[in-house]
Amino acid sequence: MKNSVENIFFDFNGTLLDDLDLCLRLLNILLSDQKKPNVDMDRYKDIFTFPVKDYYIKAGLDFDIESYESMAVKFIYRYKEGYKNCKLYPNVKETLEYLKNKGIRLICLSVTEIGMLIEQLKYFGIYEYFDDVLGNGDIYAKSKEEVAIDFINKNKINKEKSILIGDTIHDYECGKKMGVNVVLNYSGHQSIKVLEEAPVPIVRDVSVLKEIL
Repeated sequence: MKNSVENIFFDFNGTLLDDLDLCLRLLNILLSDQKKPNVDMDRYKDIFTFPVKDYYIKAGLDFDIESYESMAVKFIYRYKEGYKNCKLYPNVKETLEYLKNKGIRLICLSVTEIGMLIEQLKYFGIYEYFDDVLGNGDIYAKSKEEVAIDFINKNKINKEKSILIGDTIHDYECGKKMGVNVVLNYSGHQSIKVLEEAPVPIVRDVSVLKEIL
């Protein structure tokens, strides 16, 4: 892989930003509102998936009690109140700077609504490292491959010289549809047990990119 990478797509939540504790806490608030049992971190990392609606079902939330759309609005409102207490994973800024200095095009790709994504990147001081920022048009966190594929086609991206790094099987599936190489990190929202379902390299965090590029 050395000297062959021109573009790197970075997932945000669970890859650059460590927001696991916040997301688990907000999930358990929703569960408590429905008088459902809370889940612990191990269970969370085993059931987390995309679309988020599916993982809510696995967690035990009942859409007959409250609609997914209503819960999504509550989640985002509380998330916006809490995300500033989260932190980037160790060495994120140093890794992005290193890759940027190597002339690699860096793209942030997330299911997060685009306005909120840009706001977060700026708050954590990493917006300037990205050549492009790709997010969703709404708050319902369905998928992100369509916007990525459109970006690849419009910008004539060399897929063979591109990597997507994320922390979920969804990222692997997106990478396959995009036609790019995939690397998954196990510090994020899914357990190693889940990530091992994908036949791709699994690393501890994004700083490993400095070693393999």
